[in-house]
Amino acid sequence: MQELAEVGYGRLSLEAVARRAGVSKTAIYRRWRSKPELVLEVVGGVARKKLPLPDTGSLRGDLELLLQVMAAALQHPLASQIIPDLLAEAARNPAIADMLQQTLRAYQASIGDLLIGRAQTRGEVPESIDHQFATDLIVGPLYWRLMIARVPLNADDVSHLAATAVLALSQGVPAEVPVTGVTVEADALALTPNEAV
Repeated sequence: MQELAEVGYGRLSLEAVARRAGVSKTAIYRRWRSKPELVLEVVGGVARKKLPLPDTGSLRGDLELLLQVMAAALQHPLASQIIPDLLAEAARNPAIADMLQQTLRAYQASIGDLLIGRAQTRGEVPESIDHQFATDLIVGPLYWRLMIARVPLNADDVSHLAATAVLALSQGVPAEVPVTGVTVEADALALTPNEAV
């Protein structure tokens, strides 16, 4: 993880990982045959770790705790270097893209099933709420702020995000939302190389 954070996926080598770990190259190659295999296993293992999410008694309390833990994890020096690098690599590497998609979806599904399930039991959100969409609504702004915009969060920001999510979720997120309003042809969104720059 330290080597990946320092040099990025593109410059990462199994030889450098072996040197940092103080082992031979063959020891690394016995366990991982390639760089993608090593990165997928190590990063996937970290991403799949269960977060401690005790029941605080309310959806807002649960969300504040979740967002505090996630914000601390995403602002960790290693994560703040590795995650944006892997997101960029995912645009070029289907194996990395698949790993990130599977890992993040599984992680978000576990959060949704736990936290939204608790809120449904308490009557804080409708029974018909879409867990996946609700979880996207909860964690999406956090990822955007920390990984894309790269703007740090403080305790007040976390509390505000949690309160806003609770307000939205208490109104319900229907399983299917009818599409209304303006439609845009796909060709209208295409950019020429000059416009993309």
